[in-house]
Amino acid sequence: MKLDPYFMESILNLYDALIENGIYVVYIGKFNQQITKFFSDMIESELEKECKEKVTRRRVYHTIVEILQNMQRHTEELGEGSGLFMIGRRDHIYYIITSNKILKANVQKLKEALDKINASSRDELKEMYKKQLLEGNISERGGAGLGLIDIARKTESKYEYLFLPINFELDYFVLKIEIDSIKLAHRLQQS
Repeated sequence: MKLDPYFMESILNLYDALIENGIYVVYIGKFNQQITKFFSDMIESELEKECKEKVTRRRVYHTIVEILQNMQRHTEELGEGSGLFMIGRRDHIYYIITSNKILKANVQKLKEALDKINASSRDELKEMYKKQLLEGNISERGGAGLGLIDIARKTESKYEYLFLPINFELDYFVLKIEIDSIKLAHRLQQS
């Protein structure tokens, strides 16, 4: 690759935009067990340094691990799963943004599942989780559909998502999850 000033300018503009938005981890590439472990260990270490609230640390860590495992399991690309993974923080809110390719044929089902989760109360999510645990079938990719429900239960936030067209067969699925440490601390004090 030749060092192209226009390319570098766009990379540096992207870098500035990431920093402005509180993004401190960006990964683009294959998702496999080794990558999941690497990021899990790295994030756990970072959270121990920067996050005083133990419950927030556990929830952020749990969410990251679950999301990485979902990325690994559910991407539609051949071989090991590939995609984009970002972690950021603004004030007391941590956020995780992921993107991976998905077959257009699976978009509606995923959208319906996310909308149902987003529309559910805390108690309804608890019941959905129990029901899925008892009745859920293991997919060929090794999932039982518990991950998205469990993340929503633990983060107590709504999913933000997009489906962006790539071609006639594939879309990018972009998912954002927020974890509000103040909201979680407040919830614990009420319990």
